[in-house]
Amino acid sequence: MSQGKLLIISAPSGSGKSTIVHYLMDEHPEFRLAFSVSATSRPPRGREQDGVDYYFLSPKEFRRHIRNGDFLEYEEVYEDRFYGTLKSQVEEKLAEGKNVVFDVDVKGGINIKRYYGAKALSIFIQPPSIETLRERLISRGTDEMEQIEERLAKAEYEMSFAPQFDHIIINDDLETAKQEAVALLNEFIKPGYSE
Repeated sequence: MSQGKLLIISAPSGSGKSTIVHYLMDEHPEFRLAFSVSATSRPPRGREQDGVDYYFLSPKEFRRHIRNGDFLEYEEVYEDRFYGTLKSQVEEKLAEGKNVVFDVDVKGGINIKRYYGAKALSIFIQPPSIETLRERLISRGTDEMEQIEERLAKAEYEMSFAPQFDHIIINDDLETAKQEAVALLNEFIKPGYSE
């Protein structure tokens, strides 16, 4: 059995990244995708389960993993609020011959690509424009205007990293963006192909 490969999908908030990841996982079993579950130091919300939604660690445990070099990438978003990707979890799935898919922020995506090189395909999902992104975030109805403006400022910054990804998909039309992602994966994974 051949080792799996890695698919990294990054995008600014509201660009359709998670929708595309779910589509690939649910509608394309031929890609043998396994979702990379991130670790976090925040407490579970609602019905979130350890090992399914996140690996929930205390800030102290998270820092111990950082010192031990256990993360492919991590970020301290707020004081004591960490998010990261454990190497062991990814390596286990790759050894099973699965292709690991990451739904990560831009910097995390760049770090994972740097670590795995040609074994990883990095895709940046880009909104057609900041104005379109503003409309999408407003129509979601989940954030106050102040939060939306903060997200838009962050999105502009994140979009400056797009050229560092292997491919950019402009999500002007969701169905087209999904098909572009499928085509890129077909080329990268080549179902039935083993090295």
